[in-house]
Amino acid sequence: MIKIEKPQADVAIFKRKQQQTENEPVIPSIQGFIDLHKIPRDKGGIILFFNRYDELLFVGKARKLRQRVKKHLEDNVSPLKEHRGDIHKIEVSIVEDPMEREIYETYLINKLHAKYNADKVFYK
Repeated sequence: MIKIEKPQADVAIFKRKQQQTENEPVIPSIQGFIDLHKIPRDKGGIILFFNRYDELLFVGKARKLRQRVKKHLEDNVSPLKEHRGDIHKIEVSIVEDPMEREIYETYLINKLHAKYNADKVFYK
């Protein structure tokens, strides 16, 4: 039997409203997320999108994490395009090996019952 555990989140960012003071510049947000710079640009890994009730909405994998997160928040072909307003938290786990990313993604979709993942679902 193979034992798989959910990888520890290396970065977690939350949707928030920016508190602007008089002399502070406005940080541009994407769908309410202003901390995307904390997600590594050149690392691969797993991305988990949660709603405000900590329910898992979607699991994804990427060779370049920040670029993929931005695509999910902006792109018209993302499976999340109709549900972006529900996203409250994004967790990122760095997993460099492509085979490990594939295994983790499939495992997390099925173990945690990701709401908007249609591919790789075995629990229906």
